Amino acid sequence: MTLLYLVRHGQTEWSKSGQHTSFTDLDLTEHGVKQATALRERLDPSEFGLVLTSPRMRARKTAELAGFTDYEVTDDLQEWNYGDYEGKTSAQIREDHHGWRLWFNGVPNGETADQVRERLTRVVHRVRASGVDKAICFGHGHASRVLALCWMDFPLIFGQAFPLEVASISILGREKESWAMLRWNS
Repeated sequence: MTLLYLVRHGQTEWSKSGQHTSFTDLDLTEHGVKQATALRERLDPSEFGLVLTSPRMRARKTAELAGFTDYEVTDDLQEWNYGDYEGKTSAQIREDHHGWRLWFNGVPNGETADQVRERLTRVVHRVRASGVDKAICFGHGHASRVLALCWMDFPLIFGQAFPLEVASISILGREKESWAMLRWNS
């Protein structure tokens, strides 16, 4: 059985302020660099047979600062495309769209939940077919939640119940015969 480690990138200016960030390619803040570097104490790159990262600078830099220099970039790990809501906070969006929630209402001119699920399901299949003991994915907040939900075959609306902190480590695997979340936001 393969264990899948999920690592959300370190802090950026927009993750700090709560702005939705998908295709905007932001670098880590000074604090984000410290967070990513601290991951070295908890992760040993030699233990991972498959290392994947989002193409965004914040995810790649987190991987590199954590000691992972031999990785494969995959577009399937990029963040949910927020379309017209790129760069806006949830509070700003709700000024015009009262009660808006990504998991229920989606985004105009961005990706649908089904599109996000489709590409992250490809990551799940790839990891499960890899045959390695441990795989690791460096990614983003919402996309990593979707990846976890795809792993467990849960509806995407459950994503609202699994907030994911910057520079956190989560582990997916199995509990007996069921796909499971073994650790979250560690």
